[in-house]
Amino acid sequence: MAIQGRVLGALLLREVITRYGRHNIGLLWLFLEPMLYTLVVTAIWYFVKLNMLNNIPIVAFAVTGFSALALWRNTSSRSMTAVIVNSSLTYHRNVQVLDLVLSRGLLELVGATVSFALLTIVACLTGVMEWPADIILLLQGWLLLGWFGMALGFIMCAMSERFEAFERIWQAVQYPIQMASGIFFMVDWLPTHAQEAVLWVPMVHGMEMIRHGYFGNAVATYESPMYLIVVNMVMTLVGLMMLEDTSRKLEP
Repeated sequence: MAIQGRVLGALLLREVITRYGRHNIGLLWLFLEPMLYTLVVTAIWYFVKLNMLNNIPIVAFAVTGFSALALWRNTSSRSMTAVIVNSSLTYHRNVQVLDLVLSRGLLELVGATVSFALLTIVACLTGVMEWPADIILLLQGWLLLGWFGMALGFIMCAMSERFEAFERIWQAVQYPIQMASGIFFMVDWLPTHAQEAVLWVPMVHGMEMIRHGYFGNAVATYESPMYLIVVNMVMTLVGLMMLEDTSRKLEP
């Protein structure tokens, strides 16, 4: 565990330096990038939809939605190219394929979490948003969604190593997946047949948990934490098996 910790620490530092450099604001871009993305979209929603959406403050709805999107999307997408650009590091005996994916995924998890925390605190202190109703439930949904993004990153990384065209295919299919993940809607707003369909999408349950934790009993939610946990466990197992196979076939 001590060696594993040092390896991950070194890979995290290397990733920060190679991606953000030592100049300008450097590491601050790690959480400023998702923060700016969320702020721009929130501002557009605020002026287009005025201030309320189905009796829910539009700012809080957008911040929770797009911050959660950045959490699982960035974590999985960045992990996809972890091995392709860092394969030479596997010449070091203690550096494994899993370490490369974990370091990238953890970096994105930290960036998205800090971004969401800062946006929420500043908005609440300035009166733009209310404080979360149930911080524990919100954190549970956030952690489960982050776990989902990491597990998805394992699978996507292994797939991109097997098929060169996978990255381009993912860029095309990710947009309808994002639309169905619960960013723009809550399950309660949909007709019954549509609710049954979207509840098969794992990200919807994490999004519903986050918004339930934020808005409390002011909204009706349909989350199933156990469903998301089971999906995460299966995806993690499949992803680890695929990465193990990738590491055996990898030729730097």
